[in-house]
Amino acid sequence: MVQATAAHFVDREIIPRIAELDRSHTLDLGIVRGMAERGMLGAAIPEEYGGQGLDFVSTALICEEIERGDGGFRTLLSVHLGLNSLTLLRFGEEEQKRRYLVPQARGEKIACFGLTEPGAGSDVASLASTARRDGRRYILNGQKTWISYANVADHFLVFAKTDPQAGHRGISAFLLDRSMPGIETRDIEHKLGVWAGSTGEIFMTDVEVPEENRLGREGEGFKIAMYALDMGRFTVAAGAVGTIRAALDASVKYANQRTAFGKPIGKYQFIQEMIAEMVRGLETSRLLVWYAAWLKDQGVRNTRETSLAKWHATECAFRAADMAVQIHGAYGYSAEYPVERLFRNARAPLLYEGTTEIHKMLQAEHALGYRRLNG
Repeated sequence: MVQATAAHFVDREIIPRIAELDRSHTLDLGIVRGMAERGMLGAAIPEEYGGQGLDFVSTALICEEIERGDGGFRTLLSVHLGLNSLTLLRFGEEEQKRRYLVPQARGEKIACFGLTEPGAGSDVASLASTARRDGRRYILNGQKTWISYANVADHFLVFAKTDPQAGHRGISAFLLDRSMPGIETRDIEHKLGVWAGSTGEIFMTDVEVPEENRLGREGEGFKIAMYALDMGRFTVAAGAVGTIRAALDASVKYANQRTAFGKPIGKYQFIQEMIAEMVRGLETSRLLVWYAAWLKDQGVRNTRETSLAKWHATECAFRAADMAVQIHGAYGYSAEYPVERLFRNARAPLLYEGTTEIHKMLQAEHALGYRRLNG
């Protein structure tokens, strides 16, 4: 029922409009409101905090369907729900949950997640933003970049150094309101893809943040960020399944309609090989996502399984989109068909929430005994 509801919304509200929204680089906040009205922005948040109280398998199905429509709107689920709200649920004080989590789960406020900086991506410990303590407040300065929905968010979960000499142990997490003086955001233009989504930067200049807006203990920011990434990566992996489905559906339709040398191109072995590879990627990615979801529902640590699902699903999604363009031939290079947009959008997930190389390293070092991902 959850999947059917999300699919109906995608088929009616996103798919008929996404080509024009993408071409015009327009974020349709009406679609965002529609997601909020259907409880998607609080899917996995307990009902007592304004959410739907759904399990993680259901949340994965929602992400899959939304990305079948467009990755830009699934990105909203990743940052608002996965990276921000679920992290706030885990580490927030009761007052913080009532003030920030409840309106986010209801979709009344949009939230984003500020970790990446111009000089700090995979190397989180090298972030340069600072949070200087001044009595019962902190003074934050710094810049965050490649922050999805930064320019439309009401709430920000950001990370800054409270002890610049302590490496990753000197990072702390803070909850910010757009209304706080010293916060400025702007959009990043001229991106390769995700044109119907929002990607931006956050600039913090002497932002005064009350002590009660610190999330967790001082110096606990790295731990909080890693937990958040487990949640965000999960939603990215689930969404990637939707891209594979969209690429496969478009390719099957085209291969049955397009003829060459007197028969549908789907009759040719090279086309069938690509279709078969998409099917394999779809089924294996979905099973990895559902396994990670099941572990989350059991309350079992799942960093390894979530990392594997994210790595595998996003690679399969990009490969599926690439093959879909190939199957469509010259038309695949045109915005007349959706596969061109799928191809552009599928490139970004190989970079964010841990690059492919980071996930390969994590899996290898876990297997070799150099680190315990679930320890």
